[in-house]
Amino acid sequence: MRLLLVEDDVMLASGIKLGLTDAGYAVDWVGSGERAEEVLHAESFDAAVIDIGLPGMDGLELTRRLRRPEMAHPSMPVLILTARDALHDRVQGLDLGADDYMVKPYELPELLARLRALLRRSQAATTAILGFGPLELDTAHRSVTVRAGPGLIARQPIELGPREWTVLEYLLIHAPKPASKEKLLQALTGWDKEITPNAVEVYVSRLRGKLEPHGVALRSIRGFGYRLELQAPCA
Repeated sequence: MRLLLVEDDVMLASGIKLGLTDAGYAVDWVGSGERAEEVLHAESFDAAVIDIGLPGMDGLELTRRLRRPEMAHPSMPVLILTARDALHDRVQGLDLGADDYMVKPYELPELLARLRALLRRSQAATTAILGFGPLELDTAHRSVTVRAGPGLIARQPIELGPREWTVLEYLLIHAPKPASKEKLLQALTGWDKEITPNAVEVYVSRLRGKLEPHGVALRSIRGFGYRLELQAPCA
């Protein structure tokens, strides 16, 4: 998942970005509303975390503008961060298009939980569990399990690296539709990291080797990307 963080306080932004990155998100950071607006015209993100107290264009005005249809993703979930605890500020932020509102100081676990809830709603998911055939991915506990065998209730874990997890989460959210290689690349990295399209193939290959023994195939779609499919049982 790719997030845009809009925060002018460098130390605070560094801490938030570190926490979000450790949680498995690809995070891009800008320090002003004007720069955020430029970026959001040109690129897509899965969600934005926006501080209200920005220099120049504040977070409320940025939120209003990013809901315009000419933006790359006008329905993107927005979580506002602010030191303002007045009721009218909260109401104004929500009325202008924010999906949620957190007052500083806040705890990182709550920020992560609120982001997960926003992302689930944006993908029309009502649970933290993403499933596909025998496969289950728990976004809250960051665990992946499969049924131990046909018809069995017991489950066994699958160990994934952080980027394998990101690829699988993106594929599961969009299953049974295919996911483009370009979107997977965006989900894996932000501006400050360089990952080539060939690297996506490496992570897909590793993931394929861990899923196929459990009946879940990761099919390549020539010239586009990848799709999860259930393998036919052996005769």
